[in-house]
Amino acid sequence: MQETDLHYPPQTCPFCTIAAAFPFPSSPSTSSSPNSPPPTPSLWKSSRTQEKELLKESIPKEEESDPEKTNPSSFVVLRSKDVVAFLDILPMTGGHLLVTTRHHKVKVADMEAVESKEIGFWLPILARTVAKVTGVTDYNIVQNNGARAAQVVPHVHFHIIPRPETMPEIKNKSWTMFGRGQRDDLDDEEGAKMAGEMRRVLREEVEKMGTASAKL
Repeated sequence: MQETDLHYPPQTCPFCTIAAAFPFPSSPSTSSSPNSPPPTPSLWKSSRTQEKELLKESIPKEEESDPEKTNPSSFVVLRSKDVVAFLDILPMTGGHLLVTTRHHKVKVADMEAVESKEIGFWLPILARTVAKVTGVTDYNIVQNNGARAAQVVPHVHFHIIPRPETMPEIKNKSWTMFGRGQRDDLDDEEGAKMAGEMRRVLREEVEKMGTASAKL
């Protein structure tokens, strides 16, 4: 790590706070017996039936999606075993989604193989979801590593940023457009509505797709 990198412990990381507030649920279907704790679920080491169930459980239901579980509010779309996705509260455009590791990792180089695999699995599905909900088919997928590369929160994350035709031109065209940039606070009511629609569309995407292992 370089001296210019930003660091703080996981207990003070805002993304870790969101991940902790929206845990992946324990699935009875993955438990070996009623009295034993369920094993750690995995998309990559499960039957086709279990795999489909794990995908569905990765998308929180409406009653599990209370934005006020965290302060500031979190508008979560996905909470899988290793990946969490939620709306950026300082969006560049409507539908700006963050996709992050559940566990605290600073840069892409710090990610483990399972995390990398699961993020790679979910990114195209989430990109389709964002495009369908916003009606914008052009988008950036951006990932910054370190302070000099405009990484603001030192917890590895990917941005899915819709680029609508009516997007205002950014006056200072620099790398800060993928950091702080020109951004306004996300309205809570708008965020809740957008996240709910994304969860609905994401469920539809999961329903019509094959198994995760078949996509590898």
